[in-house]
Amino acid sequence: MYVPVKEKIGYSLGDVASVLYWQTISLYLLYFYTDVFGITAAAAGTMILVARIWDGINDPLMGMLADRTQTKWGRFRPYLIWMSVPLAILGVLTFTVPDFDYGGKLAYAYITYILLMTLYSAINIPYSSLLGIISPNRSERTSVSQFKYIGAYVGGLIISAALLPMTVYLGAGDESKGWQISMIIVGLMAIGLFFLTFISTNERVQPIVKERTSIKRDVKDLFRNREWFILLLATLFLYLVTSTSMVISTYYFKYYVGEHQINFPGVEGSYGYAELTSLFNSLSMIFSILGVVCVKWFVDRYGKIKTFILSLSFGAGTMLPYYFLTPESLWLIMVMKIISSFALGPISVILWAMYADTADYSEWKTKRRATGLVFSASTMSQKIAWALGTAISGWLLTAIGFEPNVDQSEQVITGIKALMSTIPATAGVLSIIMILFYKLDRKKMNKIEEELQLRRGVIDA
Repeated sequence: MYVPVKEKIGYSLGDVASVLYWQTISLYLLYFYTDVFGITAAAAGTMILVARIWDGINDPLMGMLADRTQTKWGRFRPYLIWMSVPLAILGVLTFTVPDFDYGGKLAYAYITYILLMTLYSAINIPYSSLLGIISPNRSERTSVSQFKYIGAYVGGLIISAALLPMTVYLGAGDESKGWQISMIIVGLMAIGLFFLTFISTNERVQPIVKERTSIKRDVKDLFRNREWFILLLATLFLYLVTSTSMVISTYYFKYYVGEHQINFPGVEGSYGYAELTSLFNSLSMIFSILGVVCVKWFVDRYGKIKTFILSLSFGAGTMLPYYFLTPESLWLIMVMKIISSFALGPISVILWAMYADTADYSEWKTKRRATGLVFSASTMSQKIAWALGTAISGWLLTAIGFEPNVDQSEQVITGIKALMSTIPATAGVLSIIMILFYKLDRKKMNKIEEELQLRRGVIDA
Protein backbone atom coordinates (compact mmCIF):
# COMPACT_ATOMS: atom_id res chain seq x y z
CA MET A 1 0.00 0.00 0.00
CA TYR A 2 1.54 3.28 -1.20
CA VAL A 3 2.25 6.10 1.26
CA PRO A 4 2.32 9.56 -0.39
CA VAL A 5 5.56 11.54 -0.16
CA LYS A 6 3.66 14.36 1.56
CA GLU A 7 2.63 11.95 4.31
CA LYS A 8 6.17 10.59 4.65
CA ILE A 9 7.44 14.13 5.12
CA GLY A 10 4.68 14.82 7.64
CA TYR A 11 5.60 11.70 9.56
CA SER A 12 9.28 12.69 9.57
CA LEU A 13 8.45 16.00 11.27
CA GLY A 14 7.52 14.03 14.39
CA ASP A 15 11.08 12.78 14.57
CA VAL A 16 12.41 16.31 14.12
CA ALA A 17 10.35 17.26 17.18
CA SER A 18 11.35 14.19 19.20
CA VAL A 19 15.04 14.59 18.48
CA LEU A 20 15.01 18.23 19.54
CA TYR A 21 14.68 16.71 23.03
CA TRP A 22 16.61 13.49 22.48
CA GLN A 23 19.67 15.21 21.01
CA THR A 24 19.68 17.84 23.75
CA ILE A 25 19.60 15.14 26.42
CA SER A 26 22.11 12.90 24.64
CA LEU A 27 24.68 15.58 23.93
CA TYR A 28 24.38 18.02 26.77
CA LEU A 29 22.47 16.71 29.80
CA LEU A 30 25.51 15.37 31.68
CA TYR A 31 27.45 18.53 30.83
CA PHE A 32 24.52 20.69 31.97
CA TYR A 33 24.27 18.88 35.30
CA THR A 34 28.03 19.06 36.03
CA ASP A 35 29.09 22.44 34.63
CA VAL A 36 25.87 24.51 34.91
CA PHE A 37 23.45 22.87 37.36
CA GLY A 38 26.15 22.02 39.90
CA ILE A 39 26.07 18.31 40.83
CA THR A 40 28.88 15.77 40.48
CA ALA A 41 29.34 13.68 37.35
CA ALA A 42 28.82 10.44 39.30
CA ALA A 43 25.60 11.70 40.93
CA ALA A 44 24.31 12.93 37.58
CA GLY A 45 25.22 9.66 35.86
CA THR A 46 23.49 7.59 38.52
CA MET A 47 20.41 9.81 38.42
CA ILE A 48 20.21 9.53 34.62
CA LEU A 49 20.58 5.75 34.81
CA VAL A 50 17.84 5.40 37.46
CA ALA A 51 15.50 7.65 35.47
CA ARG A 52 16.16 5.77 32.23
CA ILE A 53 15.62 2.36 33.86
CA TRP A 54 12.22 3.59 35.01
CA ASP A 55 11.70 4.99 31.54
CA GLY A 56 12.62 1.64 30.01
CA ILE A 57 10.10 -0.13 32.24
CA ASN A 58 7.51 2.51 31.43
CA ASP A 59 7.94 2.13 27.64
CA PRO A 60 6.25 -1.30 27.30
CA LEU A 61 3.44 -0.11 29.59
CA MET A 62 2.97 2.89 27.32
CA GLY A 63 3.04 0.64 24.27
CA MET A 64 0.33 -1.63 25.67
CA LEU A 65 -1.77 1.41 26.58
CA ALA A 66 -1.39 2.82 23.08
CA ASP A 67 -2.30 -0.55 21.51
CA ARG A 68 -5.58 -0.43 23.49
CA THR A 69 -6.39 3.23 22.81
CA GLN A 70 -9.45 3.72 20.58
CA THR A 71 -10.39 7.17 19.28
CA LYS A 72 -11.79 8.55 16.07
CA TRP A 73 -8.22 9.66 15.23
CA GLY A 74 -6.78 6.16 15.72
CA ARG A 75 -4.66 4.45 18.36
CA PHE A 76 -1.35 6.29 18.15
CA ARG A 77 -1.86 9.70 16.52
CA PRO A 78 -3.84 11.36 19.37
CA TYR A 79 -0.85 11.19 21.73
CA LEU A 80 1.01 13.64 19.49
CA ILE A 81 -1.53 16.28 20.51
CA TRP A 82 -2.22 15.21 24.07
CA MET A 83 1.39 15.12 25.26
CA SER A 84 3.27 17.80 23.31
CA VAL A 85 2.50 20.74 25.64
CA PRO A 86 3.24 18.91 28.94
CA LEU A 87 6.51 17.69 27.37
CA ALA A 88 7.50 21.25 26.48
CA ILE A 89 6.82 22.47 30.03
CA LEU A 90 8.93 19.69 31.59
CA GLY A 91 11.70 20.38 29.09
CA VAL A 92 12.00 23.92 30.41
CA LEU A 93 11.80 22.84 34.06
CA THR A 94 14.49 20.17 33.60
CA PHE A 95 16.94 22.73 32.22
CA THR A 96 16.16 25.29 34.93
CA VAL A 97 18.63 25.78 37.80
CA PRO A 98 16.72 26.20 41.10
CA ASP A 99 18.08 28.16 44.03
CA PHE A 100 18.41 25.08 46.28
CA ASP A 101 21.21 23.51 48.26
CA TYR A 102 23.00 20.46 46.83
CA GLY A 103 20.48 17.93 48.20
CA GLY A 104 17.56 20.00 46.99
CA LYS A 105 19.10 20.32 43.53
CA LEU A 106 19.65 16.58 43.30
CA ALA A 107 16.03 15.87 44.30
CA TYR A 108 14.81 18.48 41.79
CA ALA A 109 16.92 16.87 39.06
CA TYR A 110 15.49 13.42 39.80
CA ILE A 111 11.88 14.64 39.78
CA THR A 112 12.03 16.82 36.67
CA TYR A 113 14.11 14.43 34.58
CA ILE A 114 11.99 11.37 35.43
CA LEU A 115 8.83 13.30 34.57
CA LEU A 116 10.41 14.58 31.35
CA MET A 117 11.32 11.09 30.19
CA THR A 118 7.90 9.72 31.18
CA LEU A 119 6.22 12.34 28.99
CA TYR A 120 8.75 11.75 26.22
CA SER A 121 7.75 8.07 26.20
CA ALA A 122 4.08 9.02 26.21
CA ILE A 123 4.51 10.83 22.91
CA ASN A 124 7.42 9.01 21.29
CA ILE A 125 6.21 5.42 21.77
CA PRO A 126 2.91 6.03 19.92
CA TYR A 127 4.80 8.05 17.31
CA SER A 128 7.34 5.26 16.70
CA SER A 129 4.59 2.61 16.69
CA LEU A 130 2.80 4.53 13.94
CA LEU A 131 5.59 3.39 11.59
CA GLY A 132 4.39 -0.22 11.99
CA ILE A 133 0.83 0.53 10.84
CA ILE A 134 1.30 3.35 8.37
CA SER A 135 1.48 0.70 5.61
CA PRO A 136 1.36 -3.12 5.41
CA ASN A 137 4.08 -3.05 2.74
CA ARG A 138 7.68 -3.68 3.93
CA SER A 139 9.25 -1.62 1.17
CA GLU A 140 7.02 1.35 1.97
CA ARG A 141 7.81 1.03 5.68
CA THR A 142 11.53 1.09 4.91
CA SER A 143 10.94 4.22 2.84
CA VAL A 144 8.92 5.84 5.64
CA SER A 145 11.68 4.85 8.07
CA GLN A 146 14.17 6.57 5.76
CA PHE A 147 12.15 9.79 5.89
CA LYS A 148 11.79 9.36 9.66
CA TYR A 149 15.53 9.27 10.18
CA ILE A 150 16.20 12.13 7.82
CA GLY A 151 13.84 14.03 10.12
CA ALA A 152 15.72 12.72 13.14
CA TYR A 153 19.05 13.92 11.81
CA VAL A 154 17.57 17.28 10.82
CA GLY A 155 16.39 17.69 14.42
CA GLY A 156 19.81 16.57 15.61
CA LEU A 157 21.49 19.05 13.28
CA ILE A 158 19.39 21.92 14.64
CA ILE A 159 20.42 21.10 18.20
CA SER A 160 24.04 20.29 17.32
CA ALA A 161 24.58 23.48 15.36
CA ALA A 162 22.53 25.96 17.35
CA LEU A 163 21.79 24.99 20.93
CA LEU A 164 25.15 25.40 22.66
CA PRO A 165 25.97 28.75 21.00
CA MET A 166 22.34 29.82 21.61
CA THR A 167 22.64 29.19 25.36
CA VAL A 168 25.77 31.35 25.43
CA TYR A 169 24.17 34.17 23.41
CA LEU A 170 20.79 34.20 25.17
CA GLY A 171 22.39 33.85 28.58
CA ALA A 172 24.65 36.89 28.02
CA GLY A 173 27.03 35.64 30.69
CA ASP A 174 24.42 33.71 32.69
CA GLU A 175 24.60 30.17 31.31
CA SER A 176 21.66 28.91 33.40
CA LYS A 177 19.40 31.64 32.00
CA GLY A 178 20.59 30.80 28.49
CA TRP A 179 19.59 27.14 28.88
CA GLN A 180 16.14 28.02 30.23
CA ILE A 181 15.30 30.44 27.41
CA SER A 182 16.68 28.05 24.79
CA MET A 183 14.45 25.23 26.02
CA ILE A 184 11.38 27.47 25.77
CA ILE A 185 12.21 27.96 22.09
CA VAL A 186 12.80 24.22 21.61
CA GLY A 187 9.46 23.40 23.25
CA LEU A 188 7.46 25.76 21.04
CA MET A 189 9.10 24.33 17.92
CA ALA A 190 8.32 20.76 19.00
CA ILE A 191 4.63 21.50 19.69
CA GLY A 192 4.17 22.85 16.16
CA LEU A 193 5.97 19.92 14.54
CA PHE A 194 4.01 17.26 16.46
CA PHE A 195 0.76 18.95 15.36
CA LEU A 196 1.84 18.81 11.71
CA THR A 197 2.58 15.08 12.04
CA PHE A 198 -0.84 14.51 13.60
CA ILE A 199 -2.75 16.15 10.76
CA SER A 200 -0.71 14.62 7.91
CA THR A 201 -0.56 10.89 8.79
CA ASN A 202 -2.92 7.90 8.63
CA GLU A 203 -3.20 4.55 10.43
CA ARG A 204 -3.81 1.93 7.75
CA VAL A 205 -3.03 -1.46 9.33
CA GLN A 206 -5.55 -2.82 11.81
CA PRO A 207 -5.21 -6.05 13.84
CA ILE A 208 -6.57 -9.11 12.06
CA VAL A 209 -8.11 -10.56 15.21
CA LYS A 210 -10.95 -8.41 16.45
CA GLU A 211 -11.16 -9.58 20.04
CA ARG A 212 -9.18 -7.76 22.72
CA THR A 213 -6.06 -9.69 23.72
CA SER A 214 -4.71 -9.78 27.27
CA ILE A 215 -1.57 -7.99 28.36
CA LYS A 216 -0.20 -11.30 29.63
CA ARG A 217 -0.65 -12.89 26.20
CA ASP A 218 0.97 -9.91 24.43
CA VAL A 219 4.03 -10.07 26.70
CA LYS A 220 4.26 -13.85 26.30
CA ASP A 221 4.16 -13.47 22.51
CA LEU A 222 6.87 -10.83 22.66
CA PHE A 223 9.34 -12.92 24.62
CA ARG A 224 8.71 -15.93 22.38
CA ASN A 225 9.74 -13.76 19.43
CA ARG A 226 13.37 -14.87 19.04
CA GLU A 227 14.19 -12.38 16.28
CA TRP A 228 12.89 -9.44 18.32
CA PHE A 229 14.99 -10.51 21.31
CA ILE A 230 18.15 -10.69 19.17
CA LEU A 231 17.43 -7.20 17.83
CA LEU A 232 16.92 -6.00 21.39
CA LEU A 233 20.43 -7.11 22.38
CA ALA A 234 21.95 -5.70 19.18
CA THR A 235 20.22 -2.38 19.88
CA LEU A 236 21.57 -2.28 23.43
CA PHE A 237 25.17 -2.50 22.25
CA LEU A 238 24.59 -0.32 19.18
CA TYR A 239 23.40 2.63 21.23
CA LEU A 240 26.30 2.23 23.64
CA VAL A 241 28.46 2.95 20.58
CA THR A 242 26.86 6.32 19.95
CA SER A 243 25.82 7.31 23.47
CA THR A 244 29.24 7.29 25.14
CA SER A 245 30.93 9.26 22.34
CA MET A 246 28.07 11.77 22.08
CA VAL A 247 27.80 12.33 25.83
CA ILE A 248 31.53 12.93 26.16
CA SER A 249 32.06 15.09 23.05
CA THR A 250 31.57 18.38 24.92
CA TYR A 251 34.13 17.33 27.52
CA TYR A 252 36.50 16.16 24.76
CA PHE A 253 36.56 19.60 23.16
CA LYS A 254 36.38 21.68 26.33
CA TYR A 255 39.09 19.87 28.28
CA TYR A 256 41.23 18.11 25.65
CA VAL A 257 41.08 19.86 22.27
CA GLY A 258 40.69 23.36 23.70
CA GLU A 259 40.55 26.66 21.80
CA HIS A 260 41.85 26.74 18.23
CA GLN A 261 42.85 29.39 15.73
CA ILE A 262 41.36 28.53 12.34
CA ASN A 263 42.66 30.22 9.20
CA PHE A 264 40.38 28.60 6.64
CA PRO A 265 38.93 31.25 4.27
CA GLY A 266 35.56 32.45 5.48
CA VAL A 267 35.92 31.06 9.00
CA GLU A 268 39.14 32.70 10.17
CA GLY A 269 39.30 33.32 13.89
CA SER A 270 39.68 31.79 17.32
CA TYR A 271 37.10 29.16 18.24
CA GLY A 272 36.34 27.77 21.68
CA TYR A 273 34.76 24.49 22.80
CA ALA A 274 31.17 25.66 22.16
CA GLU A 275 31.81 26.39 18.49
CA LEU A 276 34.04 23.34 17.94
CA THR A 277 31.61 20.96 19.67
CA SER A 278 28.77 22.40 17.58
CA LEU A 279 30.81 21.96 14.39
CA PHE A 280 31.75 18.39 15.34
CA ASN A 281 28.17 17.37 16.09
CA SER A 282 26.77 19.28 13.11
CA LEU A 283 29.09 17.41 10.76
CA SER A 284 27.83 14.23 12.40
CA MET A 285 24.22 15.10 11.62
CA ILE A 286 24.91 16.28 8.05
CA PHE A 287 26.81 13.16 7.03
CA SER A 288 24.38 10.90 8.89
CA ILE A 289 21.65 12.40 6.70
CA LEU A 290 23.71 11.54 3.61
CA GLY A 291 24.05 8.00 4.94
CA VAL A 292 20.28 7.81 5.40
CA VAL A 293 19.72 9.04 1.83
CA CYS A 294 21.87 6.15 0.58
CA VAL A 295 20.20 3.48 2.73
CA LYS A 296 17.82 2.19 0.05
CA TRP A 297 20.71 1.61 -2.35
CA PHE A 298 22.64 -0.32 0.30
CA VAL A 299 19.61 -2.38 1.41
CA ASP A 300 18.58 -3.21 -2.18
CA ARG A 301 22.14 -4.31 -2.92
CA TYR A 302 23.14 -6.11 0.30
CA GLY A 303 19.96 -6.60 2.35
CA LYS A 304 19.29 -5.24 5.82
CA ILE A 305 21.51 -7.63 7.78
CA LYS A 306 24.68 -7.20 5.68
CA THR A 307 24.19 -3.44 5.51
CA PHE A 308 23.85 -3.28 9.30
CA ILE A 309 27.10 -5.21 9.76
CA LEU A 310 29.08 -3.22 7.18
CA SER A 311 27.84 0.13 8.45
CA LEU A 312 28.60 -0.61 12.08
CA SER A 313 32.04 -2.05 11.25
CA PHE A 314 33.11 1.15 9.50
CA GLY A 315 31.34 3.46 11.94
CA ALA A 316 32.74 1.95 15.13
CA GLY A 317 36.14 1.34 13.58
CA THR A 318 36.68 4.99 12.70
CA MET A 319 36.09 5.99 16.34
CA LEU A 320 39.32 4.31 17.48
CA PRO A 321 41.66 7.08 16.20
CA TYR A 322 40.16 9.61 18.67
CA TYR A 323 42.29 8.01 21.39
CA PHE A 324 45.52 8.74 19.51
CA LEU A 325 44.79 12.05 17.77
CA THR A 326 46.31 15.17 19.33
CA PRO A 327 44.50 18.50 19.80
CA GLU A 328 46.56 19.84 16.89
CA SER A 329 44.92 17.25 14.60
CA LEU A 330 41.64 19.16 14.64
CA TRP A 331 40.78 18.64 10.98
CA LEU A 332 41.58 14.92 11.20
CA ILE A 333 39.26 14.70 14.22
CA MET A 334 36.54 16.23 12.06
CA VAL A 335 37.27 13.93 9.08
CA MET A 336 37.00 10.83 11.29
CA LYS A 337 33.62 12.09 12.47
CA ILE A 338 32.47 12.56 8.89
CA ILE A 339 33.40 8.98 7.97
CA SER A 340 31.87 7.38 11.07
CA SER A 341 28.65 9.41 10.78
CA PHE A 342 28.12 8.53 7.12
CA ALA A 343 28.72 4.86 7.92
CA LEU A 344 26.39 4.82 10.94
CA GLY A 345 23.65 6.86 9.26
CA PRO A 346 21.80 3.92 7.64
CA ILE A 347 21.74 1.76 10.78
CA SER A 348 18.85 3.41 12.61
CA VAL A 349 16.70 3.30 9.46
CA ILE A 350 17.44 -0.39 9.02
CA LEU A 351 16.99 -1.16 12.72
CA TRP A 352 13.48 0.25 13.01
CA ALA A 353 12.41 -1.30 9.72
CA MET A 354 13.66 -4.62 11.15
CA TYR A 355 11.58 -4.05 14.29
CA ALA A 356 8.53 -3.60 12.05
CA ASP A 357 9.50 -6.92 10.44
CA THR A 358 9.56 -8.60 13.87
CA ALA A 359 6.03 -7.28 14.50
CA ASP A 360 4.94 -8.93 11.22
CA TYR A 361 6.81 -12.09 12.22
CA SER A 362 4.99 -12.18 15.57
CA GLU A 363 1.60 -11.66 13.88
CA TRP A 364 2.44 -14.37 11.34
CA LYS A 365 3.26 -16.84 14.13
CA THR A 366 0.53 -15.97 16.65
CA LYS A 367 -2.26 -14.39 14.54
CA ARG A 368 -2.16 -11.47 17.01
CA ARG A 369 -0.55 -8.07 16.53
CA ALA A 370 0.83 -5.78 19.27
CA THR A 371 2.76 -3.15 17.33
CA GLY A 372 2.94 -0.67 20.20
CA LEU A 373 4.39 -3.28 22.55
CA VAL A 374 7.01 -4.40 20.01
CA PHE A 375 8.23 -0.87 19.38
CA SER A 376 8.01 0.32 22.97
CA ALA A 377 9.86 -2.69 24.35
CA SER A 378 12.47 -2.08 21.66
CA THR A 379 13.01 1.54 22.67
CA MET A 380 13.59 0.22 26.19
CA SER A 381 16.98 -1.18 25.16
CA GLN A 382 17.79 2.05 23.33
CA LYS A 383 17.08 4.18 26.38
CA ILE A 384 18.86 1.84 28.79
CA ALA A 385 21.90 1.88 26.49
CA TRP A 386 21.90 5.68 26.43
CA ALA A 387 21.55 5.70 30.20
CA LEU A 388 24.43 3.25 30.62
CA GLY A 389 26.59 5.31 28.26
CA THR A 390 25.86 8.45 30.29
CA ALA A 391 26.23 6.70 33.66
CA ILE A 392 29.51 5.03 32.68
CA SER A 393 30.81 8.40 31.53
CA GLY A 394 29.78 10.10 34.77
CA TRP A 395 31.12 7.32 37.01
CA LEU A 396 34.44 7.16 35.16
CA LEU A 397 34.88 10.93 35.18
CA THR A 398 34.34 11.11 38.94
CA ALA A 399 36.49 8.02 39.59
CA ILE A 400 39.48 9.51 37.77
CA GLY A 401 39.18 12.90 39.47
CA PHE A 402 37.18 15.11 37.10
CA GLU A 403 36.19 18.53 38.44
CA PRO A 404 34.20 20.96 36.28
CA ASN A 405 35.63 24.18 34.86
CA VAL A 406 39.29 23.53 35.80
CA ASP A 407 42.32 22.12 33.94
CA GLN A 408 42.19 18.32 33.96
CA SER A 409 44.89 15.80 34.93
CA GLU A 410 46.42 13.39 32.43
CA GLN A 411 44.37 10.60 34.00
CA VAL A 412 41.11 12.46 33.32
CA ILE A 413 42.17 13.23 29.74
CA THR A 414 42.95 9.54 29.13
CA GLY A 415 39.50 8.58 30.39
CA ILE A 416 37.82 11.15 28.17
CA LYS A 417 39.71 9.83 25.13
CA ALA A 418 38.74 6.23 25.96
CA LEU A 419 35.07 7.19 26.16
CA MET A 420 35.37 8.73 22.69
CA SER A 421 37.10 5.73 21.12
CA THR A 422 37.89 2.30 22.55
CA ILE A 423 34.78 1.92 24.71
CA PRO A 424 32.23 2.61 21.92
CA ALA A 425 34.26 0.57 19.40
CA THR A 426 34.10 -2.46 21.72
CA ALA A 427 30.33 -2.08 22.05
CA GLY A 428 30.12 -2.03 18.24
CA VAL A 429 31.82 -5.42 17.99
CA LEU A 430 29.32 -6.88 20.47
CA SER A 431 26.37 -5.50 18.47
CA ILE A 432 27.70 -7.10 15.29
CA ILE A 433 28.03 -10.46 17.06
CA MET A 434 24.37 -10.24 18.14
CA ILE A 435 23.04 -9.40 14.68
CA LEU A 436 24.77 -12.46 13.17
CA PHE A 437 22.08 -14.59 14.87
CA TYR A 438 19.15 -12.64 13.29
CA LYS A 439 17.35 -14.78 10.67
CA LEU A 440 14.60 -12.60 9.14
CA ASP A 441 16.29 -12.18 5.77
CA ARG A 442 14.67 -11.00 2.54
CA LYS A 443 13.44 -14.46 1.47
CA LYS A 444 11.81 -15.16 4.83
CA MET A 445 10.11 -11.76 5.01
CA ASN A 446 8.75 -12.03 1.45
CA LYS A 447 6.97 -15.23 2.48
CA ILE A 448 5.63 -13.67 5.71
CA GLU A 449 4.39 -10.53 3.93
CA GLU A 450 2.55 -12.54 1.29
CA GLU A 451 0.81 -14.76 3.84
CA LEU A 452 -0.21 -11.77 6.00
CA GLN A 453 -1.66 -10.01 2.98
CA LEU A 454 -3.71 -13.15 2.23
CA ARG A 455 -5.06 -13.14 5.78
CA ARG A 456 -5.97 -9.45 5.58
CA GLY A 457 -7.61 -9.90 2.20
CA VAL A 458 -5.22 -7.46 0.54
CA ILE A 459 -4.44 -10.03 -2.18
CA ASP A 460 -6.44 -13.03 -3.42
CA ALA A 461 -5.43 -16.58 -2.57
